[in-house]
Amino acid sequence: MLEDAAEIETIIVPIGGGSGAAGTCIVAKAINPRIRVIGVQSKAAPAAYNSWQAHEVQCAPNATIAEGLSTGSGFALPQSMLWDLLDDFVLVDDEEILLAMAWMVERAHTLAEGAGAATLAAAYQLRAQLAGQTLGLICSGGNVMPAQLREALARLAYVESAGRNNPRPVDPD
Repeated sequence: MLEDAAEIETIIVPIGGGSGAAGTCIVAKAINPRIRVIGVQSKAAPAAYNSWQAHEVQCAPNATIAEGLSTGSGFALPQSMLWDLLDDFVLVDDEEILLAMAWMVERAHTLAEGAGAATLAAAYQLRAQLAGQTLGLICSGGNVMPAQLREALARLAYVESAGRNNPRPVDPD
């Protein structure tokens, strides 16, 4: 990513166990120490987020739709790296992840699983703070079940038909 777009100022990376995010931090900061790296996890499985905040490994409920973000406990080795290198960490709702999955299909023609789409949900959540910056979103994985994709597309249709910019729960049936 940084070879193709050296002007990137902020990278948003999904975090489950944290090894991918730790690697992203190490590489990005080695190339350009000024790059900000922001992690994202689901509010429905916040163990890594809680561990990062507390600077100690934490356990938390794990009920997210995003399998790649799904962990019930922070992992010590990647967390130790994230404590030093990760600039910020945000949580997004599963509803926001579903909407971002649909946006990825509709606007980027990319089929992304929940973990990959969470980075777009985080960018949308932080849009005022990130305005004018060049972003890199780590879009990992394409393991989407048809029912989950239908739910994501139904959510987009609902949001668009209601003229809303924010995700709202919708029954896809």
